[in-house]
Amino acid sequence: MLHRPLLALTMVSALCAFLPAAAVQPAAQAPVEPKEVRAWLMRIHEAASRRNFQGTFIVSAGGAVSSARIAHYCEGNNQYERIDSLDGQTRHVFRHNEIVHTHWPQARVALIEQRDEVSSFPRLLQVGDDRITDFYDVGVQPGERIAGHEANVLLLRPRDDFRFGYRLWAEKTSGLLLRADVLGGKGELLETSAFSDVAINVRSQPETVLAPMRKLEGYRIVRPALTPTKLEIEGWSLKQSVPGFRQVSCVKRPLEAMNGGDTPAPAGQALQTIFSDGLTYVSVFIEPFTAERHTSEMATTIGATRTLMRRQGDWWITVVGDVPTATLKAFAQGLERKK
Repeated sequence: MLHRPLLALTMVSALCAFLPAAAVQPAAQAPVEPKEVRAWLMRIHEAASRRNFQGTFIVSAGGAVSSARIAHYCEGNNQYERIDSLDGQTRHVFRHNEIVHTHWPQARVALIEQRDEVSSFPRLLQVGDDRITDFYDVGVQPGERIAGHEANVLLLRPRDDFRFGYRLWAEKTSGLLLRADVLGGKGELLETSAFSDVAINVRSQPETVLAPMRKLEGYRIVRPALTPTKLEIEGWSLKQSVPGFRQVSCVKRPLEAMNGGDTPAPAGQALQTIFSDGLTYVSVFIEPFTAERHTSEMATTIGATRTLMRRQGDWWITVVGDVPTATLKAFAQGLERKK
């Protein structure tokens, strides 16, 4: 599915290194004013977009661990990003501004898309919504050392049951997000993402991104056309909104692109709408129901990520996000097809 916080859609998610398996017991914290929260989050966002850095990023979720090498360079208004998976099937993600390539060398497939900032690193904290303090209590905890760097620590506790809590480590000098924990309702650790090593303010090397984007000989190229749209235009509405979440994107995308371009998929399009509370995201996918593909309704959990799949008349609804299952159900139940 095309969802996952942190890592250009693959960061490839939120991450970790060195975490206890026991429940997290937050230390005492000093409250933070709303304007200070905004400054903290904007600093993290700007560090990810304006700083040069490279390192190894590790994601630990649901008993599984994955890792990737990340490099990000900025030259003037241009951003360059490279993500190389270190586990499982070889995959490379290259980004030059809004153009993103995903290459599967073994399958000789290249998926080329135009994405907005919702898909860039880190996906967490992209919206910078001023209403975050309406739905999270925010406090500062004692600083810690992560991947060899001194970091400030910010704890965000949800004020309702529609979202999870977060603990964020930002490098003191640059503001770069070094680690992000997702916490359950009892403070238990659901998922952690972190740099195990990272160098900040490295020399820019844009050709390490641009060169492989140009070398596509022998690759099957998949260029899905993402068409901006609105739920209402497509005959849908969210009859009851989920507290705190606003729609930030709505597109039609080919079903082939939803399979990553490396496996066969039926013709047709899916509607994808993304909602955010300023800190996390929920993606809603709507596609025509097909008995051969949509065999059973289900709900799954991997780390902090919940996925809900169900049939609604002639349509198949998939809702996915780093939120409680009850939140996904609220989105699914709120969808209404116009007659």
